[in-house]
Amino acid sequence: MGLVAFTLCLLVTSVDANSLASKVVIRENVPKANRDELTTRLRTITGLSDLHFDSTGSLLLNENPTSQGSASARALLSRAVTGETLIVLEDASGRSDVAFCRVVPGRLKRDSALQITVYVVLIDFKDFHQLTGDEEARAAFDVGWGLLHEIDHVVTESEDPKITNGVGECEDHINVMRREVGLPLRASYFFTPSSLKADPNFASRFVRLTFERKDGLSAQTKRYWLVWDSITVGGLVADGQRALVQ
Repeated sequence: MGLVAFTLCLLVTSVDANSLASKVVIRENVPKANRDELTTRLRTITGLSDLHFDSTGSLLLNENPTSQGSASARALLSRAVTGETLIVLEDASGRSDVAFCRVVPGRLKRDSALQITVYVVLIDFKDFHQLTGDEEARAAFDVGWGLLHEIDHVVTESEDPKITNGVGECEDHINVMRREVGLPLRASYFFTPSSLKADPNFASRFVRLTFERKDGLSAQTKRYWLVWDSITVGGLVADGQRALVQ
């Protein structure tokens, strides 16, 4: 998620900025099923049961006091919806240039006179349905977490790692949120080849991503894995061995 801090690409969006109730808005091209999935995942992470997209597509938090969910995730979304930058969510399901999620600069087709910075988060909902692995890892890496990662890039200007060690500044922020809801933490930014054997009759290349949780009593670290076919999802770099989870 996030090829670099931002990928140099430009999208034109026809969102009417004057009609929006927040600075995070979902495009009309996102099917209801995908919109509902995203809403459900964000509610689970944040603990905000009234979080929803209104008739204009604006993300509304309706922040009622809660002890559930991640306080850091609520704070990040609050900064996003009240900020100066417009963040537009667009369905990119099935696109080969998007692995899970990706954020790119955009500009408004309407209201071109408005001086407002725009970023577009491209979400490939289908990619998240290609994941297999441990239940805890799947809970820590769904479309809600993918969106929060991209929003963190925009709001905090965080960056992903340029070397193979560590998870990077952005995922450090997201791992705080995972810890707050009792989920394992992402242990690496880059995915690696999986030992899972593919059917030779099909073009498949399985990769895996690691999550970890430390046991406070035993000091042991338990690992959880996510596995997917990188041919289907995309994201391979030239050597085919390691790639960014975009």
